[in-house]
Amino acid sequence: MSTAEFSMIEMIKEKRLGHAHSPERMAAFVQKLVAGELPDYQVAAWLMATVFQGMTLDETTELTRLVAHSGEVLDLSTIPGPCVDKHSTGGVGDKVTLVFAPLLAVCGATVAKLSGRGLGHTGGTIDKLEAIPGFNTSLTDEQFLQQLRDHRVAVAGQTKDLAPADGILYALRDVTNTVESIPLIAVSVLSKKIAAGADAILLDVKAGSGAFMPTVESAKELSRVMLEVGDRLGKKVICVVTGMDQPLGHEVGHANEVAEAIATLKGEGPADLTDLCIHLGGLLLAASGVTRTAAEGEVRLKAAIADGSALQKFREMIVAQGGDPAVVDDPTLMPQPKFRIPVPARASGYVQRLDALTVGGAGKLLGAGRMTKGEAIDLAVGIHLSKKEGDRVEAGEPLGFLLANDEAKAAAAAEVLQQAYTIGAAQPTLEPLVKAVLGPESLVGAR
Repeated sequence: MSTAEFSMIEMIKEKRLGHAHSPERMAAFVQKLVAGELPDYQVAAWLMATVFQGMTLDETTELTRLVAHSGEVLDLSTIPGPCVDKHSTGGVGDKVTLVFAPLLAVCGATVAKLSGRGLGHTGGTIDKLEAIPGFNTSLTDEQFLQQLRDHRVAVAGQTKDLAPADGILYALRDVTNTVESIPLIAVSVLSKKIAAGADAILLDVKAGSGAFMPTVESAKELSRVMLEVGDRLGKKVICVVTGMDQPLGHEVGHANEVAEAIATLKGEGPADLTDLCIHLGGLLLAASGVTRTAAEGEVRLKAAIADGSALQKFREMIVAQGGDPAVVDDPTLMPQPKFRIPVPARASGYVQRLDALTVGGAGKLLGAGRMTKGEAIDLAVGIHLSKKEGDRVEAGEPLGFLLANDEAKAAAAAEVLQQAYTIGAAQPTLEPLVKAVLGPESLVGAR
């Protein structure tokens, strides 16, 4: 099918009726999408039809390939390796990349990380890094490659030249409530990873109320699709299903999440965030051949935090990308809120549940998330969670603090944050954060 014969209306109708697209139709679609010849409202209609009708594995694989090659594909063959990448499907308080990238880089891997902005109620790594004064997330391909050669780590936003079709779809999915689709998530995640050229890829697939996959089973289903598509397209992939019923760490926002990542690299971070970074990092070091086993990788990663080399690598990355390294010693140099407002508990007892989705909604009310495509966000605002699941709390004691620049928005967010907490008499049994590891045994490695 030539682009002249292509009809977006027919494509919408085809998917609405549950039919599979031909490779030729999808190729014409991607070509016209990147050329700017398709109006947002038609693409949005197709996205919604896909949410309802899904895609076959063949469709998902072919669209992933087309989107990955809709622009340039980085050639990392001249970069000191092994080159690795990690991606999270999105969660509340998920600042793993900020810790993970310098930590892996100092332990023998080269981390080539192209990240996204906030999607739905989740925070984006690129938005968070821009809270560091001067930090440049818009690297050219050559700047990205040179930084990998010089420093073995680079975290940047995908350029318009890398998987540009995904950039267009990603922004539309964010504002049309079409995020929660397994094939669309798989296409978005894997197309960026393929375009970025890494040798081994770890996918952190979140499951729970604050994730796009609400259950462990749906997260496993997404993992299986991404593993199969990755295999068909010649990529080494590991998927780790992790919990996102409550936020990760104690900070939700942007500047405050960067500060928490810095504390974690100093060995002073929350246990859940620290343990997850070590666990994921160990798997990827083993998968890429840096260590023989994941357990050996974990030992190396813990040592890099203890001796300060991981923190120094983060400082080095900030300097390389034009940022102010002084934030490592003084995080208050990042944007700060006008108000720090406590949200008191209305009852005494134990926190039995802390709903991540509701917390994300409260942060969005403060201005930490986007309501419309391309909207600016407030990097200073967010939420500090003083109490998490299993913690004892007394009536009147702060459940957390709102970091706000608008008192009216804070009042609305306080009511929402109250709703996120369920407090009861019994102390709950906490579930493990890592739910499952999926992938070829040869990649996962013996523990």
